[in-house]
Amino acid sequence: METARHNRNRTISLTRKWMTDTGDFLLFTLRYFRELIKPPFEWRETIYQCYKSGYTSLPLVGITAFIMGLVLTLQSRPSLSVFGAESLLPGMVSVSVVREIGPVITALICAGKIGSRMGAELGAMRVTEQIDAMEVSAINPYKYLVVTRVTSTTLMLPLLVVVADAISLFASFIAVNIHADVSLLQFFSQAMEKLSYKDVMPALIKSVFFGFAIGTIGCYKGFNAAGGTASVGKAANTAVIVSSLSIFIIDLITVQITDLL
Repeated sequence: METARHNRNRTISLTRKWMTDTGDFLLFTLRYFRELIKPPFEWRETIYQCYKSGYTSLPLVGITAFIMGLVLTLQSRPSLSVFGAESLLPGMVSVSVVREIGPVITALICAGKIGSRMGAELGAMRVTEQIDAMEVSAINPYKYLVVTRVTSTTLMLPLLVVVADAISLFASFIAVNIHADVSLLQFFSQAMEKLSYKDVMPALIKSVFFGFAIGTIGCYKGFNAAGGTASVGKAANTAVIVSSLSIFIIDLITVQITDLL
């Protein structure tokens, strides 16, 4: 009896905490849109955060995209060769990479690299009372720290996805030429022939949402960190986990919407 009552109370407590955290996150997100359009605008900090989120992530994204294109091509070729359809390989790889693999894998990499960095940075500033000091100094810490970071991830992730797609297709071209002799022009002509507007635009649109989710979740976890230095690592870890989960949820929703259109 006591065990059942304890489990029920624990369930109620966890549910209440989840609903409170969800409400706080929604208010945190709505505040972003309000602060985004209200001057003054932190242009210099936004550009700097774009550099940190985009340029510094490019090597990791590029290496991953190159390996992804190679592996996808090398693994798909034997299956297509059984049916004598090796000529369809460039088109299959381009559609797979552009529609799904490129945006999702790039977003997951950025969730691990960018989301954890934001959670750790803002968490460290919160526990060391730097954010409180900014408020005392009449500086809006939300606009300076959160708006700039969320805007940078929202803008940079689609660009990283485009670069990752191009690198993956080039890696696929190299993999195709291991077993055949295909010119670069011929390969990309076959690859682009299978792509359509419905393949490219939904991928770019969901990349924007991926970037917004990564930035918002990372900043929320760091900005609201509490409980000493241990909360910094917890904020970074939770930011990566929740961002990764949100990427799959957003991807699922956009796929369903795209199928309906």
